[in-house]
Amino acid sequence: MSGIEFLGVIGFALAAYSVIANDAIQTLGTFLRSNQHRAWWVLWLYVAGIFVVVLTYGYFNQNGDVAFGRLNTIPYPEGGIQWYHIIPPIALIALTGMTVPVSTTFLVLTMFALTGGAATEGVLGKMLIKSALGYAVAFGVGIIVYAAIARSFSRWVQNTQDKPPADFWYAFKWVTTGFLWFQWLMQDLANIFVFLPRSNIDGVTMVSPGITILGGTLSVILIGYIFFRRGGRIQEIVNSKTGTQDPRVGVLVDIMFGIILFVFKEMNDIPMSTTWVFLGLIAGRELSIAYIGGLRERAEALRDVTRDAGRLMFGLAVSVAIAFFIPWAATGNMPTF
Repeated sequence: MSGIEFLGVIGFALAAYSVIANDAIQTLGTFLRSNQHRAWWVLWLYVAGIFVVVLTYGYFNQNGDVAFGRLNTIPYPEGGIQWYHIIPPIALIALTGMTVPVSTTFLVLTMFALTGGAATEGVLGKMLIKSALGYAVAFGVGIIVYAAIARSFSRWVQNTQDKPPADFWYAFKWVTTGFLWFQWLMQDLANIFVFLPRSNIDGVTMVSPGITILGGTLSVILIGYIFFRRGGRIQEIVNSKTGTQDPRVGVLVDIMFGIILFVFKEMNDIPMSTTWVFLGLIAGRELSIAYIGGLRERAEALRDVTRDAGRLMFGLAVSVAIAFFIPWAATGNMPTF
């Protein structure tokens, strides 16, 4: 195995762990919390099984494109994976350890988008526009849906938290988590497989069977480690929220989040930040519950939304700074926006 291939495998492993671990809060957080009484390996088998299904579906149905088109505009680097490409997933692991949720798409893919020369020129701007649109749409959906049910569903959940939810809700939570996890993987597998060799023929990405099997096996093992640790430190954010052990809390968010990701997946093949979509949805939800439902303090809700928006900007600034200054320091060449 050559040095470049070795760096690719290292980068892939770091990305697989860091991307899934950081984004677990938005896709699997309430699933882990509401199923904390179950053995970790049972949850792992379910989630890993869906991962294998998505990977297999992507390979056979998308003609070898396990990234579902998200890497069509970000080809494999001509010189192979360099050491600076693996800095973002290392930074992501550090941020996850500090319980800081950031956009894994921007943190990982910005490095490739800014160092790909003419082949990736303008990609970062398109990613920003699509992600901002995703935030706005999700925010609007959160406002509208929770405005319609804030005084009924949300209040009912709040007033019955002292009673065990019916088994139906636990089963439904498994179904909605599976749906969301499926949609999330089709968006964010690009953040992981970007490190492995692939061909790009007529604008279509193809990954070889061997690379797909290697990547899938490593990912399943790393997902198992994340579940063994019950989500790690980032899961503390979910565990600290009131009522997250109740499966009813996450069901509606799973459905809305999954549908929005599906719609944007069908829009075009430009990568987007699922974190921006998630925080937009949560922002709309919290403001609607506070201002329309009256179920929490308005100032507190506004403060939470503002803080999360600040995290988005912080994560974006860190991503661009890493992608701009590290390659410049290493090669002396200025990245192309």
